[in-house]
Amino acid sequence: MIAPSNWRMVDFLSDVHLDASEVATFNAWTHHLNNTPANALFILGDLFEVWIGDDTQDPFHLQCMEVLRNTAKRIPVFFMCGNRDFLVGSHWLQSTGVQGLQDPCVLELAKQKVLLSHGDALCIDDTDYMAFRKQVRSSAWQEAFVAKPLSERQQIAKDLRTQSKARQQKQTDFVDVDANTARVWLLENDCKLLIHGHTHRPATHDLGNGLSRMVLSDWEALATPPRLEVLRWTQDTQRFTRISVNN
Repeated sequence: MIAPSNWRMVDFLSDVHLDASEVATFNAWTHHLNNTPANALFILGDLFEVWIGDDTQDPFHLQCMEVLRNTAKRIPVFFMCGNRDFLVGSHWLQSTGVQGLQDPCVLELAKQKVLLSHGDALCIDDTDYMAFRKQVRSSAWQEAFVAKPLSERQQIAKDLRTQSKARQQKQTDFVDVDANTARVWLLENDCKLLIHGHTHRPATHDLGNGLSRMVLSDWEALATPPRLEVLRWTQDTQRFTRISVNN
């Protein structure tokens, strides 16, 4: 997609992991959406800690949707599914006014092409997760899952999160984005910069030959120090800057 010329400021964020138990993070996220001076907002996955279907009636999720609905009336809001909220569908998008993005997606900002991704598909060395990802991203699995009662889906999601945490605790090595795959993606899409989330390790990595990737932070208001970071592009400077959101 090509950004309109009147976009002078654009915000990027991911891995907010909104959950009813994380009130401070929700409040910080809400404050930012209500007050950002940006002309557009891109959310690159894992906005929610878990999403079990667009038919949810959970009061907290409905509250989150209302915040998004109000923001989308003021500025364009774009959303890309992550590994936690890959079941976000067309009904949710229509009801919030948020515009869906494919993963990956090319965004052209003032003639600079940027590749956007959640990032999990690039962690190819995590073979167990990649197998799981292939399974749950299939239309057959998703159709069967959303056909189950909400209560059953909630229990399945809870069990999957428990299994995920146990697996992460057993892992001794951190599995990062595969640099070679990232380079291939960039070259295939005629881009020099990749922006992604998922790994929760904000940094800028030099991939060689003028290629690089910028990693978005996860959000946790009660961490020490708080992790509430937005990556902001400004047209005047043609640069991306990391800013901390006040909570």
